[in-house]
Amino acid sequence: MSESTLRDQAATPGTPPRRPARGLPGLATDAFLRRREATILLVALGLLIYFQTAKSVFLTHDNLVNVSQGTAPYAIIAVGEVFLLVSGEIDLSVGMVFALAPFLMHYMVDFSGVYPIIAIVLAVLAGALIGLGNGLVTVVLRVPSFVATLGSMFLVQGIMLTTSHAYPAQIPEAADGLAGWFGRAPWAELTWCLVIVVFFHLVLTRTRWGLHTVATGGNPLGAAEAGIRTGRIKIGNFMLTGALGAFAGILEAFRVGSIDPSSGGSNAMFIAVSAAVIGGTALAGGSGTVVGALLGALVLAEMQNGFNLIGISANPFNIILGSAIIISMVLNVHLARLRRAGRS
Repeated sequence: MSESTLRDQAATPGTPPRRPARGLPGLATDAFLRRREATILLVALGLLIYFQTAKSVFLTHDNLVNVSQGTAPYAIIAVGEVFLLVSGEIDLSVGMVFALAPFLMHYMVDFSGVYPIIAIVLAVLAGALIGLGNGLVTVVLRVPSFVATLGSMFLVQGIMLTTSHAYPAQIPEAADGLAGWFGRAPWAELTWCLVIVVFFHLVLTRTRWGLHTVATGGNPLGAAEAGIRTGRIKIGNFMLTGALGAFAGILEAFRVGSIDPSSGGSNAMFIAVSAAVIGGTALAGGSGTVVGALLGALVLAEMQNGFNLIGISANPFNIILGSAIIISMVLNVHLARLRRAGRS
């Protein structure tokens, strides 16, 4: 140590020596690891490498299409759930909206002669209307969203089963010309998914609505005192979730070529919520990431597809899913503490 350095330290007793400046690679690594999406991205890449090593067909074109089709609809629903979870609420009915929306399109086109594209828009608006009902019950009547949307889940399911007589239906012939754009083409669902994820990532991170959503879930009282209309934010996010659930259901119906009353349901909702949580969204509200939800849906799709390829029974999937949710929540808590410590 040089004499000048010793003099500087002696002149300022109690001052710790300066830490050497870190290089750009170290700073870039720290910045990457501090992002909520970092962990789940590494998991997704690890699964990709593992399954490709175990079965070389994993990265073939046809199988990647399968993975994308297992990712996209749940990621679209998860985008809405992220907004709701960040604002401190949850929607359990969105899976039934997913199942009902294609039937609404079918009824309007085949029974009422509505143009297919208009029927699609009206079916998505119907999903938003169901979200509006959930929001009003939650915000105005002050019923916890878990209870309110649990009730509406059974209500929407009953409407769907009663009107369809629990029988599948065909995609309307008049809508066949739209099938390639709305899910039947190999990458159509993924394309819609990526557009939605990019758009709502920007909404959540770059707009006043996103800022107010985070504030509403992180500190509801403080947000209200700051003039944020927290009730309107929550209702709007319920409507967003319903609309995205309806749109995802229509895309999936076009992809498979039929409208199935058993499609979606609570399974779609749980996978979407799981994707959001695994991707870094806190169930307690106040923080979340749309890109992380997409990566969470990708991880779940990779596991389901990879298990099939290497011959593992699908039965343990829920065990892994439940474990992943618990581990993700534990990691979220500890990573949040590390981030706060790093900023202090």
